[in-house]
Amino acid sequence: MGDSALYSADAFTALAQMPDESIDCVWTDPPYRLSNGGITCVAGRRVSVDKGDWDASGGLKADYKFNLKWTAECRRVLKPAGTIWVSGTLHVYPIIGVALLENGFRLLNDIIWEKPNPPPNLGCRTFTHSTEIVLWAAKMPKGSRHKYKFNYQEMKRENGGKQMKTVWRLTAPGRAEKRFGKHPTQKPVALVDRCLRASTDPGDVVLDPFTGSGSTGVAALKIGRRFIGVESEEEYVSIARMRLEETAALVAPPPDYSCKFHQLTPPAYAILSAQFQILPCTPAGATESDQALREDGKLKYVTARHPDRQRHGTYGASGIGDGRLQSPTQRGSRNQIRCIAA
Repeated sequence: MGDSALYSADAFTALAQMPDESIDCVWTDPPYRLSNGGITCVAGRRVSVDKGDWDASGGLKADYKFNLKWTAECRRVLKPAGTIWVSGTLHVYPIIGVALLENGFRLLNDIIWEKPNPPPNLGCRTFTHSTEIVLWAAKMPKGSRHKYKFNYQEMKRENGGKQMKTVWRLTAPGRAEKRFGKHPTQKPVALVDRCLRASTDPGDVVLDPFTGSGSTGVAALKIGRRFIGVESEEEYVSIARMRLEETAALVAPPPDYSCKFHQLTPPAYAILSAQFQILPCTPAGATESDQALREDGKLKYVTARHPDRQRHGTYGASGIGDGRLQSPTQRGSRNQIRCIAA
């Protein structure tokens, strides 16, 4: 399935406008807050660990407040039986674990991702960092009638008929996963893939509020899940867009063309559906009527701009069955009629 949406927006802006209990699973890799002027080793060279302002620490209290806020929003949008996966290093996962607990999550597992060939420790004052932690937590407490999903048998089969342990030895992303560009904390698709197969079913909606280069979306689309991603840095939005577009072209289209879009206000942008055409949510000069979106399970009305005419207009659009859209004045593919979430 290629049913996806990618928002170029601040995570809090996007999350605040998502409806309650609309997401089956969250998989995300939030900022580690490690941009502190240090150095690390990449491909045998000394490089700065500074990644950008988005990764700068505001101090322990500020960092904890940040993690408490976004995990609370994730809990709100998760369905009662939903779960969340959060990846991080020792620098961030302890406070994220506390934030999850304070927000009412139930911790289920701590997956240890072991890297077979980690970068060397240049300072030679500690052991070489060769692992990262992925916390898995359920929204509801133990004993709730809402049972989280765990595809136990599939994981057991994958592990040769034995119960799968929490230490997973997986290589870091290779060149194939970075050919459109790379993210400094990019995770291997195989890691996300296993998590999602363990905790979701085909057709489930997966959210990543810190999408980065789009690995969560790539993994989700490849195994038939729907995906909503949010990323604030334009450089990584561009990389994620290309990766998701490529993946969507390789997977079968959804059996119907129903889709749900969330309302976003400026300065948010949206890339909608499997075609990933990017346009502002609120075009310059647009009126409230220009931004009307109506739906009853299928796309009915969207604000759209035809790329040939370069003009805005509201089109009554309904699925034709082969994935195209039709309106009183136009008929064509989603590449020809580019949708704007309004």
